[in-house]
Amino acid sequence: MEKVTPFLMFQDGKAEKAMNYYTSLIEDSQITNIAKYGANEPGDEGTIKQATFTLKGQEFMCIDSNIKHQFTFTPSFSIFVTCNTEEELDNLYQKLSEGGQALMPLGDYGFSKKFGWLNDQFGVSWQLNLPK
Repeated sequence: MEKVTPFLMFQDGKAEKAMNYYTSLIEDSQITNIAKYGANEPGDEGTIKQATFTLKGQEFMCIDSNIKHQFTFTPSFSIFVTCNTEEELDNLYQKLSEGGQALMPLGDYGFSKKFGWLNDQFGVSWQLNLPK
């Protein structure tokens, strides 16, 4: 086995927008490779055939599905972020929750100083934690 990489499938051509958004929010993050559909290929021209990006060193892959599925992301799989400061956590929670949905509002749930869980505007689930 070579490696294991989280894989995100976006619909409606949102993969590139999501990658740009995520890498702008989290320091030491970047888009590392993008392959787009061209003319006369099975996906919509200009959408993501396959891409990779990193968030704080963790590699992710993503695509824009050229097939409309009846499912999307689920909170049972989430991106867990350990923050260094309360300000960092509050800022990230506020930005990621814009256009999304709070699953657990920021608070003290007993297992950390502060914690929040949300689905972002793309439907991807995030858990943001400030350890004790």
